[in-house]
Amino acid sequence: MAKFGIKKGDTVQVLTGKDKGSTGKVISVDREKNRVLVEGVNRVTRHTKAGQTARGSQTGGLVVQESPIHVSNVAVVDPEDKKPTRTKTRVETVERDGRQKATRTRVGVRSGKDL
Repeated sequence: MAKFGIKKGDTVQVLTGKDKGSTGKVISVDREKNRVLVEGVNRVTRHTKAGQTARGSQTGGLVVQESPIHVSNVAVVDPEDKKPTRTKTRVETVERDGRQKATRTRVGVRSGKDL
């Protein structure tokens, strides 16, 4: 399984493809296929079969929805300067109840600020 620093809820920017330069929030991450679903990016039109819901309303027709994009084509947006950045983890030791405990925080490489 691939290791990448993008999680659900992150704000990412598209680096390549037809939506290059656009930003959006990550809806879901598929680690097995190395793909992420980004809000408002890579929208495709799907033809869905007509049917009825339990209340009797009609469903189906043309539905525009997001399609997954490869993880290598997106980068996390740095919170300070709103530009794409890589991520790293900073390990801090915190003393709680007389014990040393290590905590990890995700940090943007570009500015060093927490994500």
